[in-house]
Amino acid sequence: MIEFSTWDMLRGLMLAARWTLALSAIAFACGGVVALALLVVRVGRVPWAARAVALYIEVFQGTPLLMQLFLVFFGLPLLGLEVSPWLAASVCLTLYTSAYLTEIWRGCVEAIPHGQWEASSSLAMRYGEQLRHVILPQALRIAIAPTVGFSVQVVKSTALASIIGFDELTKTGTMLTNATFQPFTVYGLVALLYFAACYPLSLWARHLERKLHVAH
Repeated sequence: MIEFSTWDMLRGLMLAARWTLALSAIAFACGGVVALALLVVRVGRVPWAARAVALYIEVFQGTPLLMQLFLVFFGLPLLGLEVSPWLAASVCLTLYTSAYLTEIWRGCVEAIPHGQWEASSSLAMRYGEQLRHVILPQALRIAIAPTVGFSVQVVKSTALASIIGFDELTKTGTMLTNATFQPFTVYGLVALLYFAACYPLSLWARHLERKLHVAH
């Protein structure tokens, strides 16, 4: 057993938390870009394309993220494609995030009264112009709060990347536990750091809902 002070353990976990936050930011940013493209197709007027996006969403929402990580990290090498834990975690979390954000944003778009589509159509706007100038700006107001709220789920989901060897907060906590045999202290600090990362996002989401009067 190696002797570590509480400060030593907290400092090591805080260093590892950087990678948790970095992975969360990559997944959320890249997933948001993919989700926006999928949203346009999902609410579009091409039925087969909308069904394909719906199937994509069902696959990633209907299967555990852990299984997706395993398939990418262990499956791709069988095809001759070596992937690092960082790349595998980034790709899986991006796809996972994009599937959920697409559905969140689709709900926001469908919350816009149909009269807005009809009014913009009467102005001879094409479909893309309707989305860009009329529908999406209104949907954005509704979408901000649930999108920020979902970011909390993304941060917590990064813990699963420890299974494939990604050195984030949970993985570092496990290594410290094996070295110190102090699981209560170590995982208590891990939980505290996750709370410190997620709670401000939850507060921000609630603040945005009140500020934007989403319920009204």
